Amino acid sequence: MVAGEAAMAIALADSFFLSVPVGAARTRVILFLAVSMAPFVIVAPFVGPFIDRLRGGQRMVVILVGLLRALVLIGMSQSLDSFALFPLAFAALVLQKTYAIAKSAIVPTIVENDDELVDVNSKLGQIAGITGFVVAIPAGLLQLIDARLCLGLGVFAYLFASLNAYRLPKTVVADKPAERLEIEELHSPEVLRAATAIRILRGIVGFNFFHLAFWLRNETAGTLWFGLAISLSGLATLAANFVGPILRRRMREHWMIVSSLLFVGVVGVGTAFSGRIVAGIVIASSVNAAAAICKLAFESVVQSGAPDANRGRAFSKFETHNQIAWVCGGLLPVIFRPAGWFGFAFIGAAGLAGVAVFIRMSGGLTRLRGERATNPERPLHSE
Repeated sequence: MVAGEAAMAIALADSFFLSVPVGAARTRVILFLAVSMAPFVIVAPFVGPFIDRLRGGQRMVVILVGLLRALVLIGMSQSLDSFALFPLAFAALVLQKTYAIAKSAIVPTIVENDDELVDVNSKLGQIAGITGFVVAIPAGLLQLIDARLCLGLGVFAYLFASLNAYRLPKTVVADKPAERLEIEELHSPEVLRAATAIRILRGIVGFNFFHLAFWLRNETAGTLWFGLAISLSGLATLAANFVGPILRRRMREHWMIVSSLLFVGVVGVGTAFSGRIVAGIVIASSVNAAAAICKLAFESVVQSGAPDANRGRAFSKFETHNQIAWVCGGLLPVIFRPAGWFGFAFIGAAGLAGVAVFIRMSGGLTRLRGERATNPERPLHSE
Protein backbone atom coordinates (compact mmCIF):
# COMPACT_ATOMS: atom_id res chain seq x y z
CA MET A 1 0.00 0.00 0.00
CA VAL A 2 2.84 2.39 0.84
CA ALA A 3 4.38 1.89 -2.59
CA GLY A 4 1.09 2.75 -4.27
CA GLU A 5 0.63 5.84 -2.07
CA ALA A 6 4.14 7.08 -2.87
CA ALA A 7 3.59 6.64 -6.61
CA MET A 8 0.22 8.42 -6.44
CA ALA A 9 1.66 11.29 -4.38
CA ILE A 10 4.44 11.94 -6.90
CA ALA A 11 2.12 11.68 -9.90
CA LEU A 12 -0.48 14.01 -8.40
CA ALA A 13 2.19 16.44 -7.23
CA ASP A 14 2.92 17.16 -10.86
CA SER A 15 -0.70 17.19 -11.95
CA PHE A 16 -1.92 19.36 -9.10
CA PHE A 17 0.80 21.96 -8.62
CA LEU A 18 4.13 21.41 -10.35
CA SER A 19 3.07 21.60 -13.99
CA VAL A 20 0.23 24.14 -13.90
CA PRO A 21 0.15 27.91 -13.27
CA VAL A 22 0.34 28.97 -9.62
CA GLY A 23 -3.26 30.21 -9.45
CA ALA A 24 -4.67 27.00 -10.91
CA ALA A 25 -2.46 24.90 -8.65
CA ARG A 26 -3.66 26.69 -5.53
CA THR A 27 -7.29 26.27 -6.54
CA ARG A 28 -6.82 22.57 -7.25
CA VAL A 29 -5.04 21.83 -3.98
CA ILE A 30 -7.46 23.86 -1.83
CA LEU A 31 -10.35 21.98 -3.42
CA PHE A 32 -8.49 18.71 -2.97
CA LEU A 33 -7.85 19.34 0.74
CA ALA A 34 -11.34 20.66 1.39
CA VAL A 35 -12.88 17.57 -0.19
CA SER A 36 -10.43 15.32 1.66
CA MET A 37 -11.86 16.37 5.02
CA ALA A 38 -15.05 14.40 4.39
CA PRO A 39 -13.56 10.87 4.46
CA PHE A 40 -11.96 11.47 7.85
CA VAL A 41 -15.24 12.69 9.33
CA ILE A 42 -17.50 10.10 7.72
CA VAL A 43 -15.54 6.88 7.35
CA ALA A 44 -14.24 6.46 10.91
CA PRO A 45 -17.49 6.86 12.91
CA PHE A 46 -19.64 4.80 10.54
CA VAL A 47 -17.56 2.36 8.51
CA GLY A 48 -14.96 1.71 11.23
CA PRO A 49 -17.32 0.34 13.91
CA PHE A 50 -19.17 -1.73 11.31
CA ILE A 51 -16.11 -3.55 10.00
CA ASP A 52 -14.76 -3.96 13.56
CA ARG A 53 -17.72 -6.24 14.32
CA LEU A 54 -17.35 -8.47 11.27
CA ARG A 55 -15.40 -11.71 11.53
CA GLY A 56 -12.69 -11.37 8.94
CA GLY A 57 -13.98 -7.88 8.15
CA GLN A 58 -10.59 -6.24 8.50
CA ARG A 59 -8.90 -8.68 6.13
CA MET A 60 -11.73 -8.36 3.63
CA VAL A 61 -11.49 -4.56 3.80
CA VAL A 62 -7.74 -4.59 3.09
CA ILE A 63 -8.23 -6.89 0.09
CA LEU A 64 -11.06 -4.78 -1.35
CA VAL A 65 -9.26 -1.50 -0.67
CA GLY A 66 -6.22 -2.69 -2.61
CA LEU A 67 -8.35 -3.68 -5.60
CA LEU A 68 -10.41 -0.49 -5.53
CA ARG A 69 -7.35 1.74 -5.18
CA ALA A 70 -5.85 0.08 -8.23
CA LEU A 71 -9.04 0.86 -10.17
CA VAL A 72 -8.99 4.47 -8.92
CA LEU A 73 -5.42 4.93 -10.17
CA ILE A 74 -6.41 3.55 -13.56
CA GLY A 75 -9.20 6.13 -13.66
CA MET A 76 -6.77 8.88 -12.61
CA SER A 77 -4.43 7.97 -15.45
CA GLN A 78 -7.25 8.82 -17.86
CA SER A 79 -8.33 12.01 -16.06
CA LEU A 80 -5.15 13.92 -15.17
CA ASP A 81 -6.27 17.03 -17.04
CA SER A 82 -9.98 16.94 -16.28
CA PHE A 83 -12.27 17.74 -13.35
CA ALA A 84 -12.92 14.01 -12.94
CA LEU A 85 -9.58 13.86 -11.14
CA PHE A 86 -11.17 15.41 -8.03
CA PRO A 87 -13.87 12.79 -7.35
CA LEU A 88 -11.25 10.13 -8.02
CA ALA A 89 -8.92 11.81 -5.54
CA PHE A 90 -11.80 11.88 -3.06
CA ALA A 91 -12.35 8.14 -3.58
CA ALA A 92 -8.63 7.53 -3.07
CA LEU A 93 -8.75 9.39 0.25
CA VAL A 94 -11.82 7.47 1.42
CA LEU A 95 -10.06 4.21 0.62
CA GLN A 96 -6.85 5.39 2.26
CA LYS A 97 -8.69 6.22 5.47
CA THR A 98 -10.59 2.92 5.38
CA TYR A 99 -7.29 1.06 5.06
CA ALA A 100 -5.79 3.03 7.96
CA ILE A 101 -8.74 2.01 10.15
CA ALA A 102 -8.43 -1.64 9.16
CA LYS A 103 -4.67 -1.69 9.71
CA SER A 104 -4.96 0.00 13.12
CA ALA A 105 -7.52 -2.59 14.15
CA ILE A 106 -5.64 -5.64 12.84
CA VAL A 107 -2.27 -4.95 14.46
CA PRO A 108 -3.42 -5.50 18.09
CA THR A 109 -4.95 -8.84 17.11
CA ILE A 110 -1.69 -10.36 15.88
CA VAL A 111 0.36 -9.79 19.05
CA GLU A 112 0.35 -11.97 22.16
CA ASN A 113 0.65 -9.10 24.66
CA ASP A 114 0.54 -5.30 24.72
CA ASP A 115 4.32 -4.94 25.07
CA GLU A 116 4.75 -6.32 21.55
CA LEU A 117 2.50 -3.68 19.99
CA VAL A 118 5.15 -0.94 19.79
CA ASP A 119 7.71 -3.36 18.35
CA VAL A 120 5.24 -4.54 15.70
CA ASN A 121 4.29 -0.98 14.76
CA SER A 122 7.98 -0.13 14.64
CA LYS A 123 8.62 -2.99 12.21
CA LEU A 124 5.68 -1.88 10.08
CA GLY A 125 7.15 1.61 10.06
CA GLN A 126 10.51 0.21 9.02
CA ILE A 127 8.90 -1.63 6.11
CA ALA A 128 6.99 1.51 5.12
CA GLY A 129 10.17 3.58 5.26
CA ILE A 130 12.13 1.17 3.09
CA THR A 131 9.27 0.93 0.62
CA GLY A 132 8.78 4.68 0.42
CA PHE A 133 12.48 5.25 -0.18
CA VAL A 134 12.80 2.51 -2.81
CA VAL A 135 9.64 3.40 -4.72
CA ALA A 136 10.00 7.20 -4.74
CA ILE A 137 13.07 7.15 -6.99
CA PRO A 138 11.67 5.02 -9.87
CA ALA A 139 8.29 6.73 -9.46
CA GLY A 140 9.95 10.11 -9.88
CA LEU A 141 11.78 8.94 -13.00
CA LEU A 142 8.61 7.45 -14.48
CA GLN A 143 6.76 10.68 -13.75
CA LEU A 144 9.32 12.62 -15.80
CA ILE A 145 8.45 10.41 -18.76
CA ASP A 146 4.68 10.33 -18.19
CA ALA A 147 2.57 10.64 -15.03
CA ARG A 148 0.50 7.71 -16.28
CA LEU A 149 3.51 5.43 -15.98
CA CYS A 150 3.95 6.55 -12.38
CA LEU A 151 0.31 5.75 -11.66
CA GLY A 152 0.75 2.39 -13.38
CA LEU A 153 3.47 1.55 -10.86
CA GLY A 154 0.96 2.30 -8.11
CA VAL A 155 -1.62 0.01 -9.72
CA PHE A 156 0.75 -2.95 -9.58
CA ALA A 157 1.67 -2.11 -5.97
CA TYR A 158 -1.97 -2.11 -4.85
CA LEU A 159 -2.73 -5.37 -6.64
CA PHE A 160 0.27 -6.99 -4.97
CA ALA A 161 -0.90 -5.68 -1.56
CA SER A 162 -4.35 -7.20 -2.15
CA LEU A 163 -2.89 -10.62 -2.85
CA ASN A 164 -0.74 -10.47 0.29
CA ALA A 165 -3.74 -9.47 2.41
CA TYR A 166 -5.06 -13.05 2.16
CA ARG A 167 -2.40 -13.99 4.72
CA LEU A 168 -4.00 -11.78 7.40
CA PRO A 169 -6.00 -13.48 10.19
CA LYS A 170 -9.80 -13.52 10.44
CA THR A 171 -10.69 -11.82 13.71
CA VAL A 172 -13.40 -9.77 15.39
CA VAL A 173 -11.86 -6.55 16.71
CA ALA A 174 -14.71 -5.01 18.71
CA ASP A 175 -17.91 -6.98 19.17
CA LYS A 176 -19.54 -4.44 21.49
CA PRO A 177 -19.70 -0.63 21.93
CA ALA A 178 -17.15 1.21 24.05
CA GLU A 179 -17.74 0.99 27.81
CA ARG A 180 -17.53 3.87 30.27
CA LEU A 181 -14.17 2.76 31.67
CA GLU A 182 -12.66 2.65 28.19
CA ILE A 183 -13.92 6.17 27.42
CA GLU A 184 -12.53 7.52 30.70
CA GLU A 185 -9.12 5.95 30.09
CA LEU A 186 -8.89 7.44 26.62
CA HIS A 187 -9.56 10.88 28.17
CA SER A 188 -6.90 10.57 30.86
CA PRO A 189 -4.34 13.44 31.11
CA GLU A 190 -1.49 11.23 29.89
CA VAL A 191 -3.34 10.10 26.78
CA LEU A 192 -4.71 13.58 26.03
CA ARG A 193 -1.35 15.32 26.17
CA ALA A 194 0.28 12.65 23.99
CA ALA A 195 -2.61 12.87 21.52
CA THR A 196 -2.26 16.66 21.40
CA ALA A 197 1.47 16.39 20.71
CA ILE A 198 1.07 13.96 17.83
CA ARG A 199 -1.66 16.10 16.27
CA ILE A 200 0.67 19.08 16.35
CA LEU A 201 3.37 17.05 14.63
CA ARG A 202 0.98 15.67 12.03
CA GLY A 203 -0.17 19.22 11.31
CA ILE A 204 3.47 20.20 10.83
CA VAL A 205 3.99 17.25 8.48
CA GLY A 206 1.03 18.37 6.35
CA PHE A 207 2.24 21.97 6.33
CA ASN A 208 5.77 21.00 5.34
CA PHE A 209 4.62 18.67 2.54
CA PHE A 210 2.61 21.31 0.68
CA HIS A 211 4.97 24.15 1.56
CA LEU A 212 7.86 22.23 0.04
CA ALA A 213 5.85 21.23 -3.02
CA PHE A 214 4.80 24.81 -3.86
CA TRP A 215 8.20 26.22 -3.07
CA LEU A 216 10.04 23.71 -5.27
CA ARG A 217 7.75 24.34 -8.25
CA ASN A 218 9.69 27.55 -8.86
CA GLU A 219 13.05 25.80 -8.79
CA THR A 220 14.86 24.04 -11.63
CA ALA A 221 14.00 20.32 -11.73
CA GLY A 222 11.37 20.89 -9.06
CA THR A 223 9.78 17.46 -9.57
CA LEU A 224 13.09 15.67 -9.05
CA TRP A 225 13.80 17.68 -5.90
CA PHE A 226 10.35 16.88 -4.59
CA GLY A 227 10.80 13.19 -5.35
CA LEU A 228 14.17 13.27 -3.57
CA ALA A 229 12.55 14.95 -0.55
CA ILE A 230 9.85 12.27 -0.36
CA SER A 231 12.44 9.53 -0.77
CA LEU A 232 14.75 10.85 1.96
CA SER A 233 11.78 11.49 4.22
CA GLY A 234 10.91 7.81 3.89
CA LEU A 235 14.49 6.91 4.76
CA ALA A 236 14.35 9.20 7.80
CA THR A 237 11.11 7.56 8.91
CA LEU A 238 12.79 4.19 8.52
CA ALA A 239 15.72 5.26 10.70
CA ALA A 240 13.35 6.67 13.32
CA ASN A 241 11.46 3.38 13.50
CA PHE A 242 14.73 1.57 14.14
CA VAL A 243 15.78 4.07 16.81
CA GLY A 244 12.35 4.44 18.45
CA PRO A 245 12.25 1.10 20.33
CA ILE A 246 15.82 1.72 21.56
CA LEU A 247 14.84 5.13 22.91
CA ARG A 248 11.74 3.64 24.51
CA ARG A 249 13.89 1.23 26.52
CA ARG A 250 15.98 4.14 27.85
CA MET A 251 13.50 6.92 28.55
CA ARG A 252 9.90 7.59 29.39
CA GLU A 253 7.42 8.21 26.59
CA HIS A 254 6.90 11.83 27.55
CA TRP A 255 10.60 12.57 27.03
CA MET A 256 10.44 10.96 23.61
CA ILE A 257 7.52 13.24 22.73
CA VAL A 258 9.15 16.39 24.11
CA SER A 259 12.41 15.56 22.34
CA SER A 260 10.59 15.08 19.03
CA LEU A 261 8.86 18.46 19.26
CA LEU A 262 12.04 20.19 20.40
CA PHE A 263 14.02 18.63 17.55
CA VAL A 264 11.53 19.95 15.00
CA GLY A 265 11.67 23.38 16.63
CA VAL A 266 15.45 23.60 16.57
CA VAL A 267 15.79 22.27 13.00
CA GLY A 268 13.03 24.59 11.76
CA VAL A 269 14.65 27.69 13.23
CA GLY A 270 18.07 26.59 11.99
CA THR A 271 16.99 25.96 8.40
CA ALA A 272 15.12 29.28 8.31
CA PHE A 273 18.48 31.03 8.20
CA SER A 274 19.41 29.15 5.03
CA GLY A 275 16.22 28.94 3.00
CA ARG A 276 17.89 26.77 0.36
CA ILE A 277 16.70 23.58 -1.30
CA VAL A 278 19.00 21.42 0.80
CA ALA A 279 17.57 23.03 3.93
CA GLY A 280 14.06 22.18 2.74
CA ILE A 281 15.00 18.54 2.23
CA VAL A 282 16.69 18.44 5.64
CA ILE A 283 13.64 19.77 7.44
CA ALA A 284 11.32 17.42 5.52
CA SER A 285 13.35 14.44 6.69
CA SER A 286 13.60 15.80 10.23
CA VAL A 287 9.88 16.42 10.56
CA ASN A 288 8.97 12.93 9.34
CA ALA A 289 11.54 11.30 11.63
CA ALA A 290 10.26 13.23 14.65
CA ALA A 291 6.66 12.32 13.79
CA ALA A 292 7.62 8.63 13.64
CA ILE A 293 9.31 8.76 17.07
CA CYS A 294 6.34 10.59 18.54
CA LYS A 295 3.93 8.04 17.05
CA LEU A 296 5.73 5.14 18.73
CA ALA A 297 5.71 6.99 22.05
CA PHE A 298 2.04 7.82 21.65
CA GLU A 299 1.13 4.19 21.00
CA SER A 300 2.99 3.20 24.15
CA VAL A 301 1.10 5.85 26.14
CA VAL A 302 -2.23 4.47 24.92
CA GLN A 303 -1.12 0.99 26.00
CA SER A 304 -0.21 2.12 29.50
CA GLY A 305 -2.80 4.86 29.97
CA ALA A 306 -5.79 2.95 28.61
CA PRO A 307 -5.25 -0.76 29.37
CA ASP A 308 -8.97 -1.55 29.12
CA ALA A 309 -9.50 0.22 25.80
CA ASN A 310 -10.00 -1.67 22.57
CA ARG A 311 -6.75 -0.94 20.74
CA GLY A 312 -8.16 -1.14 17.24
CA ARG A 313 -11.07 1.17 18.03
CA ALA A 314 -8.87 3.62 19.96
CA PHE A 315 -6.15 3.89 17.32
CA SER A 316 -8.77 4.27 14.59
CA LYS A 317 -10.25 7.25 16.44
CA PHE A 318 -6.88 8.90 16.99
CA GLU A 319 -5.82 8.26 13.41
CA THR A 320 -8.87 10.17 12.22
CA HIS A 321 -7.95 13.17 14.36
CA ASN A 322 -4.35 13.02 13.15
CA GLN A 323 -5.42 13.01 9.52
CA ILE A 324 -7.64 16.03 10.07
CA ALA A 325 -4.66 17.82 11.64
CA TRP A 326 -2.60 16.92 8.54
CA VAL A 327 -5.23 18.40 6.23
CA CYS A 328 -5.53 21.60 8.27
CA GLY A 329 -1.76 22.00 8.34
CA GLY A 330 -1.61 21.46 4.58
CA LEU A 331 -4.13 24.21 3.90
CA LEU A 332 -1.97 26.96 5.42
CA PRO A 333 0.91 27.02 2.88
CA VAL A 334 -1.53 26.58 0.00
CA ILE A 335 -3.60 29.60 1.03
CA PHE A 336 -0.81 31.93 2.19
CA ARG A 337 2.16 30.64 0.09
CA PRO A 338 4.95 31.73 2.48
CA ALA A 339 8.53 32.16 1.35
CA GLY A 340 10.82 29.20 1.91
CA TRP A 341 12.63 30.58 4.94
CA PHE A 342 9.39 31.83 6.51
CA GLY A 343 7.78 28.41 6.17
CA PHE A 344 10.77 26.79 7.86
CA ALA A 345 10.61 29.37 10.65
CA PHE A 346 6.90 28.66 11.09
CA ILE A 347 7.64 24.95 11.44
CA GLY A 348 10.28 25.73 14.06
CA ALA A 349 7.90 27.99 15.97
CA ALA A 350 5.15 25.34 15.84
CA GLY A 351 7.53 22.71 17.22
CA LEU A 352 8.63 24.95 20.10
CA ALA A 353 5.01 25.90 20.78
CA GLY A 354 4.21 22.19 20.94
CA VAL A 355 6.88 21.75 23.61
CA ALA A 356 5.33 24.56 25.65
CA VAL A 357 1.82 23.11 25.29
CA PHE A 358 2.97 19.64 26.30
CA ILE A 359 4.81 20.91 29.38
CA ARG A 360 1.82 23.02 30.38
CA MET A 361 -0.52 20.03 30.05
CA SER A 362 1.95 18.01 32.14
CA GLY A 363 1.69 20.47 35.03
CA GLY A 364 5.00 22.21 34.44
CA LEU A 365 8.62 21.30 33.78
CA THR A 366 9.33 20.55 37.45
CA ARG A 367 6.65 17.91 37.56
CA LEU A 368 7.78 16.51 34.22
CA ARG A 369 11.34 16.17 35.54
CA GLY A 370 10.06 14.58 38.70
CA GLU A 371 8.74 11.53 36.89
CA ARG A 372 11.60 9.08 37.27
CA ALA A 373 13.02 7.00 34.44
CA THR A 374 11.81 3.44 34.20
CA ASN A 375 14.07 0.44 34.55
CA PRO A 376 15.04 -0.51 30.94
CA GLU A 377 14.47 -4.17 31.77
CA ARG A 378 10.81 -3.53 32.61
CA PRO A 379 7.93 -2.21 30.48
CA LEU A 380 7.67 1.54 30.59
CA HIS A 381 4.14 1.42 31.93
CA SER A 382 4.88 -1.07 34.71
CA GLU A 383 5.25 1.47 37.49
